[in-house]
Amino acid sequence: MDRYRKHSYRESIEKKRRNVEYEEYAYVLDYLPDGYYVDLMSGRRTGKPVAQVIGEKVFTLLEVTPKVDLMLYERVFVGKGDRDKILLINKKLSYDELTDTAKAELPYVVEEIVKNNEERFVQFFNVAPPITNRLHSLELLPGIGKKHMWEIIEERQREPFKSFEDLRKRVKGLPDPIKMITKRIVDELQDKDRYKLFVGHRRIFRL
Repeated sequence: MDRYRKHSYRESIEKKRRNVEYEEYAYVLDYLPDGYYVDLMSGRRTGKPVAQVIGEKVFTLLEVTPKVDLMLYERVFVGKGDRDKILLINKKLSYDELTDTAKAELPYVVEEIVKNNEERFVQFFNVAPPITNRLHSLELLPGIGKKHMWEIIEERQREPFKSFEDLRKRVKGLPDPIKMITKRIVDELQDKDRYKLFVGHRRIFRL
C-alpha cells in the first residue's frame, strides 16, 4: 500500500485554521482605470483605479489599488513590504464579486499559474493522500476515477513523477493534468465542493 500521512482530514483542517497565509505574488484578472462606478447621466466611470487579481500560492481573489496602469495576466508583487505597482490591498473577493471580465479570464490565468509552477503541481500527484476510507484526493480531479487513481498510486511507488509529460506517459489515457488542475481550482473558487485541494489556507495540498 502507498504510505500516507497518518492524520485525519478533520485534524488536518483544524491545524490549517490556525495558519493564515498571505500571497506574495498575484496575476491581474481585470484592471479598471476609472473604477467600478458609472455616472448614470454620462455613462462614464467616475471612480478610482482598481484591479482584481488572483494570488499564485493559495489562489486568493483580491481587490487592489494600483500605483500604475496594469495589464491583464501581469504578475505583480502583493506581499508585505514595498510594492512597486500596488498601492493598497483593499479586500478579499468572492467569485461572485468578480467582474465579467475577471470571470472570463480566470480559467486562462489559473492555467498560466499551473504551467508556471509545474514542479509544485506534479508533486501533488506524488503525495496526494486519501480523504476518507472511500474517497482519495486524486479522485477530486475531474477525469480521475478509481482506475486512474490506482494507476497513479502504483506508478508513484515505483518512482516519483518528474513532470506532466512523465505523468501522462506512465499513466495511459490520463486527461491533460494541466486542464484537470485548472478546472478543479476554478470549481473550488466557486465553492462547488466542500473539499479544497488547492484553494485557501484550509486546502489539503500544501507545498
